[in-house]
Amino acid sequence: MGKHGLIPIPDAINPFKVRKQRLMNFNPVTASTSRKKVEKVKITVFEFDAHSIREEVMDSVSDCFKFRETKTIKWINVDGVRREEVEKICEHFHIHYLLMEDIMSEGQRAKMDEIGESVFCLLPMMYFMAESSTVDQEQVSLVLAKNVVISFQDDPDRDVFNPIRERLRTGGTKIRNSGADYLLYALLDIIVDNYFMVMDSLGERIEVLEEIIPRQPNNRTLARINFLRKEMLVFKRGITPVREVMNGLMKSENDLLQETTVKYFKDVYDHIVQAVDLSESYRELVMNLQELYHAQMNQKLNEVMKVLAVVTTLLAPLTVITGIYGMNFDVMPELRSPYGYFIVLAVMLFIFVSMLMIFRKRGWF
Repeated sequence: MGKHGLIPIPDAINPFKVRKQRLMNFNPVTASTSRKKVEKVKITVFEFDAHSIREEVMDSVSDCFKFRETKTIKWINVDGVRREEVEKICEHFHIHYLLMEDIMSEGQRAKMDEIGESVFCLLPMMYFMAESSTVDQEQVSLVLAKNVVISFQDDPDRDVFNPIRERLRTGGTKIRNSGADYLLYALLDIIVDNYFMVMDSLGERIEVLEEIIPRQPNNRTLARINFLRKEMLVFKRGITPVREVMNGLMKSENDLLQETTVKYFKDVYDHIVQAVDLSESYRELVMNLQELYHAQMNQKLNEVMKVLAVVTTLLAPLTVITGIYGMNFDVMPELRSPYGYFIVLAVMLFIFVSMLMIFRKRGWF
């Protein structure tokens, strides 16, 4: 935050140009060249039941294949999406080829599919970057199969799943005593709950702008409003389709989803509906800020015009008098008077002060 709590906008970045590229480049291409190559893939496995838990970090994708036949619940988290590893995991866990292509794609709209022996969910994980005041998103793919949930994400250095990991490490928790479908619910729930954290940060920026606009209605303030409006658009565009994902899970009759878990998906659905409604309200607030900015600029212009009008009106009679005595006539009696100059000055001063008092009394300035 800068002086007076201003929202920082890097001078080296054109927010309009950068955001236009981000909004327009929707590219769900599944070719291997559509995604940046990652140097290393990290695989973390949680294998647990009500009485025990086993946590392993693996560098080789083949190390997790042994967990397929075990009857305990598994969460396999893959950090770093690379085609070679994704193909091996999908082949070993009988994940359909079309779902593999969705995992490998980028910029996908949130979706839910049921193909073969799997339930697939794809949705964005949202982050607020405080340094640049921008909304960033990471595509997360979740695959539910028998006794296992496999998650794929791009960035190994950040996610919102740490509360889930802590609950898994703690004995006696609901997640330890439930099936893989409840684990899927928990992962979806923590992702959706994080949307509210992002909105809180955006709401703080809106409040700051509400204070700045009356004091500094200038071009830089307008740039901040437009910048925030575009971030709200990115956020709303990302989370709105998640509602369809939860609706699909609620209506699913797949055997992998127990009937007792549906009520939990209903809770996440309520949360995402609230998040979408709140994001729309925030977007309307930003639009109102833009209208407030234009109103402030118009008021500022009106104040300037009022001052200029008052000054012009006060000087008009004086201009008439000086214009009359500026005429080049020989016969003007007042020109011969030794006190004429002082009399005219006194009359002009009297008129000016009288008009000034009348304008002041009527509240014109």
